[in-house]
Amino acid sequence: MEYAMLTDVGRSRAHNEDACAADEMAGLFVVCDGMGGAAGGEVASHMAARVFLEKARLGRDVQPARWRLERAAMEANNAVFMESHRDMSLRGMGTTLVGLEVGRDLQQAWVVNVGDSRCYRLRLGVLEQLTNDHSFVDEQVRAGLMTEDEASMSHLRNIITRAVGSHVEVQPDLIRCELMPGDLFLLCSDGLIRELDDEMIARVLNEGGRGDLQGCADALVGLANELGGSDNITVVLVRV
Repeated sequence: MEYAMLTDVGRSRAHNEDACAADEMAGLFVVCDGMGGAAGGEVASHMAARVFLEKARLGRDVQPARWRLERAAMEANNAVFMESHRDMSLRGMGTTLVGLEVGRDLQQAWVVNVGDSRCYRLRLGVLEQLTNDHSFVDEQVRAGLMTEDEASMSHLRNIITRAVGSHVEVQPDLIRCELMPGDLFLLCSDGLIRELDDEMIARVLNEGGRGDLQGCADALVGLANELGGSDNITVVLVRV
């Protein structure tokens, strides 16, 4: 297993409210995209990433991945929520979260997500989005009430319907997937998706994903910045 990660402020924001982290020995990776203004978003994303890894690695030898990852996301939610109520200057902060655990036997992986940060898998050259966005427009598209083109142009596209730390409880989504040798996973914040569509992401991953992963991560972020860099951009690549 190999991985690379990169986070960048982009070209339009003064501060980077994204965070990414990894525990390679535990096969754990996470991306968070904070919100809340001032320092709140940065605090929320870094706290959520740290707590998620701490809790997800506990009991890895004896407890099922699904239970640990769900608990870890909920513990991250509790930590961010409690901190936002302890410090009035951080009131209202929250963050997205998308996490990946690769099993020690490299036979299966689990993905957990809250919000609109995404997990993709490139397998045999084909890119597949594994997570659903918890956003107003994405839920409208899934319900057949809005087309994807309408969603991409909607002034409501920034509204997310679930976030870590915004409420006392949160319900994460969990996905189990079987692994094949050569599978390449991409975790990313929406700063990447704002600038690159799936076809462009697939092209970059197919061109660079079999070689130097850090170079591939750099290429994704660099292209997103070339095309506008309207938000913070974070990518984590994991190859098995």
